[in-house]
Amino acid sequence: MGNEGRCTESPESDIEKEMTIFGKIIRGELPCEKVFENERILAIKDRYPTAPVHILIMPKKEIPNLQALQPEDLPLISEIILVAQKLAEEFEITDGYRLLTNSGEEAGQTIFHLHFHLIGGRRLVHLA
Repeated sequence: MGNEGRCTESPESDIEKEMTIFGKIIRGELPCEKVFENERILAIKDRYPTAPVHILIMPKKEIPNLQALQPEDLPLISEIILVAQKLAEEFEITDGYRLLTNSGEEAGQTIFHLHFHLIGGRRLVHLA
């Protein structure tokens, strides 16, 4: 296998020079295992999965968290959900998966670039 699925190139994005690790991945400066990409969205396998399927889906536009979303960003959230549905089918987890995000330090967010975790492939425990 060549470079398919590897994050080695990226089109222009809104990510500035000072960026998060996800910004560097989006720009192709750090390796990743890409499972989906278009002009606005990138999905990669999590390096530290909590389940057999653990994919991170993120907008390429730098948005720190849910609270920082602007009205013009809302179509990105719809697109992320559609990508999650497509990946759930591709990874055969349509009968049970979790799509979640952490917004802010108090919620456990450690990388301040909005991203969603698509988690499945095993029975998931209740959160609340």
